[in-house]
Amino acid sequence: MGEGESPSINQPQTNRTAPPTQPETMAKPHDYRQQDYRRQGRAVALQSLFAADLRRLPHFPPTDWLDDAPPAGALELGERLCEGVLQHSPQLDSCIYRYAPNWPVSQLPLIDRNILRIALFELLHHPETPRKTAINEAVELAKTYGSESSARFVNGVLGSAITGLESGELTAGPPPEGR
Repeated sequence: MGEGESPSINQPQTNRTAPPTQPETMAKPHDYRQQDYRRQGRAVALQSLFAADLRRLPHFPPTDWLDDAPPAGALELGERLCEGVLQHSPQLDSCIYRYAPNWPVSQLPLIDRNILRIALFELLHHPETPRKTAINEAVELAKTYGSESSARFVNGVLGSAITGLESGELTAGPPPEGR
């Protein structure tokens, strides 16, 4: 190709830069082999809830679309988290509204909204999950799947929710009327 000529579709461009790659030691979002089953289950739940939101499905979508099938324990946890989030979504969304009032729940990025829902479901309805663990796992999901500011946002909202739980302001139960 001469100077001033534009490349054609059939001519490869030799000056392209390769996209950045992740270090080999980091788990890719869909690489379930390098993560424990609970983290894998949360990732399955997030991906499934994201798919349900994207497709506007009122129920948990089947997981047969996953490229790499996670281990049975992870799949079971992911399904349990999805079902719980969908069952309690009005209450969870009310909590998000309470602790992030400047961000209408419907306008939150799908990833952030579903990470918050999963973590709040665990905080409110899974007492066997330590609070710190629920928050740390949510922040890790936000780092992996969310935007540059997702982890900070998720941590802030969940930190406020923990304060509400500790003060008794937030309890596991039905959402307040009118929300």
